[in-house]
Amino acid sequence: MLAPSTTHPIGGLPGGKALRRAGAEGERARVGAYVHFPWCLAKCPYCDFVSFVTPEIDHRGYADAVLREIEARAGAHGEGALESIFFGGGTPSLWDARELGRVLQGVRGAFGAGSAGTDELEITVECNPTSLDQERATALLRAGVTRVSIGVQSLRDERLKFLGRLHDATGAVAAVRDAQRAGVGRISADLIFGLPGQSPEESRGEALELVGLGLSHVSCYQLTIEPGTRFGELARRGRLPLADEGAVAEGFLAIDEALTAAGFGHYEVSNYARAGQEARHNLGYWRGDDYVGLGCAAYGCARVAGEAGEAARGQRWRNVPGPDAYVEATRAANGERIGAVQESVETLDAETLLRERLMLGLRIAEGVDLEGAGRELGVAGFTAERERTVAWLEGRGRIVREGGVLRVPRRAWLWTDDTAARLF
Repeated sequence: MLAPSTTHPIGGLPGGKALRRAGAEGERARVGAYVHFPWCLAKCPYCDFVSFVTPEIDHRGYADAVLREIEARAGAHGEGALESIFFGGGTPSLWDARELGRVLQGVRGAFGAGSAGTDELEITVECNPTSLDQERATALLRAGVTRVSIGVQSLRDERLKFLGRLHDATGAVAAVRDAQRAGVGRISADLIFGLPGQSPEESRGEALELVGLGLSHVSCYQLTIEPGTRFGELARRGRLPLADEGAVAEGFLAIDEALTAAGFGHYEVSNYARAGQEARHNLGYWRGDDYVGLGCAAYGCARVAGEAGEAARGQRWRNVPGPDAYVEATRAANGERIGAVQESVETLDAETLLRERLMLGLRIAEGVDLEGAGRELGVAGFTAERERTVAWLEGRGRIVREGGVLRVPRRAWLWTDDTAARLF
């Protein structure tokens, strides 16, 4: 990555070009906004996200800092249409809803030009059962939130204990019910499978039990052991029980079969939704839309269309990871010194952008329009080498080509990462 820069703020690239990604002719490019809230009540042993445990949170001070960053970044995506706002963490449901609401309105004011109407804009807050009850859910709705994503993770007490969660199964169900009673129209929940000793039938049963609560969306993630986490250290020492890889794969297939039979579309490798309830914010990532990252440790990415005969480029930035350092940095940031907030800035060439579009786009059921992406970015989507690889993958049933579009059939989703890597 390049060093943090104050000479090339996110508001522009060398030559004064505004960072943007052009949509189809006559269509505004879509933009998502991500706001990172870095605090949790406890650090889960499998989590490698940037989060901190503290007895005291300066709710207003952190909101003020994010608003200062928003002001400094305003205009960077002025030609885009804001499609979604996502509050992630950490545990954003710990944030005082009035302060979260101030930030929400700040995002809408700065990046909302040409966006979807008030009733259409998707605004999601990640919640843990320990910090979501009916009162909190009602306050989030009043702040403008339209969707919550609840970290249920399991409906079995022994598995929740293994995962280091602070809630039990009863608390998980209560959080969903409280959100429903408050009138939250769109509720999603996360489920972790692939735990040691968990059979495919047990994975299937938990998934069905979860959607049986009346959810419109569920994310089913395989437990992964990440370096730098407590689980990662235990695994390195050989002290962590691990699931059998075959059982994990069978669990994935069992969940897929059960939820699709229950009327859910398996629209992304780890995500299921009833028709029209797909997570618009996450679809933006997978389709290659721009996104504005706000808050400590947040990532953002924006692209610029090249001139005639010139390939597209882009920038990806990451904000300083520590909350105290971030708050201080925002005091120095303005339209000329947004680099004070950024820990790093990376310039992306068109080939890198295309590889990322492949890697992410192949995760969704609709696939990726590789031909269109290449045309948009100013590079060849189907090179001679890639044509040969596509033919090889087609012959093994691992990819389907429909004109310029590539997609991975559901039966081959277990090998999606390897498929994408071969196409690089």
